[in-house]
Amino acid sequence: MHHHAHDHDGHHHHHHHGPISHEDINNALIWGIVLNGLYVVLQVVMGFRTHSVSLLSDAGHNFGDVAGLALSLFSFKLVHIKANSKFSYGYKKTTILAALSNAVILLVSVGALGFESFKKIMSPTEVHGGSVALVAGGGIAINFLSAMLLYRKKDHDLNTKGAYLHLLSDALVSMGVVVGGIIIEYTHIYWIDGAISIGILFFILLSTWHLLKHSLKMSLDGVPEGIEMSGIEAEMLKVEGVEGVHHMHIWAMSTTENALTTHIVVNERLNFKEQMSAIQDLKHRLLHMNIHHATIEIESISCPCGENGC
Repeated sequence: MHHHAHDHDGHHHHHHHGPISHEDINNALIWGIVLNGLYVVLQVVMGFRTHSVSLLSDAGHNFGDVAGLALSLFSFKLVHIKANSKFSYGYKKTTILAALSNAVILLVSVGALGFESFKKIMSPTEVHGGSVALVAGGGIAINFLSAMLLYRKKDHDLNTKGAYLHLLSDALVSMGVVVGGIIIEYTHIYWIDGAISIGILFFILLSTWHLLKHSLKMSLDGVPEGIEMSGIEAEMLKVEGVEGVHHMHIWAMSTTENALTTHIVVNERLNFKEQMSAIQDLKHRLLHMNIHHATIEIESISCPCGENGC
């Protein structure tokens, strides 16, 4: 006595985020990549010319943004490629892999820059503080501008939100480099440069750790952040005629979409039509709880399979 009710209307679920088109996000991301990419090049060149490791670390930090923005853009493109017989979900999961590889790249660069910074603190070399402050000042403007471009779109998915927060935090980091540059210009205490660099690296570590944790959890099909299984079960049991929920699995299909499969026990007195309408009600509730693809299997109460499912 099993009916399967599948949800095949996966394409109607993207209009919950307000009137923001993918085109908008695309353009914002492209502008962000161009602006920040050029700035990273400038920072690297100036970092070497002014002998400033804090500029190089800031460049590393900004490179993290560019990578994040590029990965967001890349994953947006991939999400819209239709599913096919070899990839029945399409390429949505690449968004999660993108977030994961972004975190790994950043961790590696933190290691390299950390090594350089310690060398600088131990044996400081002359740093042109004024030029450092000027270059970093440009960074505040560019990061702020890019963050504003993404502001309206930040709640769209993990990658866009990540990029937005990253850009804002970058503006603050550049502020630190500016202050450091000004102090160095007037005091000629050159180890400050290395110290600020270490500060920036800790900052990158903190934000990257979060990204790494999230994306790793999603890669392992963990229950996505912000979704409570018990809450979802309680909500499902509110539907008229649903008497039990078990074998529930929830996982992320991409950084924007979540899926769920579950078995439900319905009251045996419901006829087929009533059972189907209960399922529609369930799906509607699930959609509001951020579950975009639900597969629900109906069991009669006298399920012969026992606890382990059929």
